[in-house]
Amino acid sequence: MERALILFAHGARAASWAAPFQRLRDLTAQQRPDLAVSLAFLELMTPSLPDEAAALVAQGVREIVIVPIFLGQGGHLLRDLPRLLDELHAAHPGIAFSTVPAVGEDPAVLAAMAAYCVSSLPH
Repeated sequence: MERALILFAHGARAASWAAPFQRLRDLTAQQRPDLAVSLAFLELMTPSLPDEAAALVAQGVREIVIVPIFLGQGGHLLRDLPRLLDELHAAHPGIAFSTVPAVGEDPAVLAAMAAYCVSSLPH
C-alpha cells in the first residue's frame, strides 16, 4: 500500500487506556482495506509517531495522513504535532505527510457525542 492513515493519540501509563484507540484503528482499517491504518502515540506508549511513520515508509508507503484523536486543538496539537511534522519531513524527504484537525473538532463527531450524552439520561 502506498497510502496510510496514522491515528495519533496522546498515550497514558495504563495499558488498558489504548483499547478504545485500538478498536478505532481496527474499525477504520475495516472500512478502508486499501489503506495501511495504524496507531501512534505522543508519549507514554509505543509506537511513537516518528517510529510508526518510519515503519510505514520502510513498507513503501509514500503518503501518510495523521489523524489526531484528540477532542480539541490544544497545546499538543498546536506545538508538538507541528514540530513532529517538521521532523518527519526532514527524516523522510519525498514522503507526503499531512494532518487534519482534531477528531473532536468535526461536527459529525460532536453530534455523535451529544447523542450519546443525551441517550445516557434515564427514560
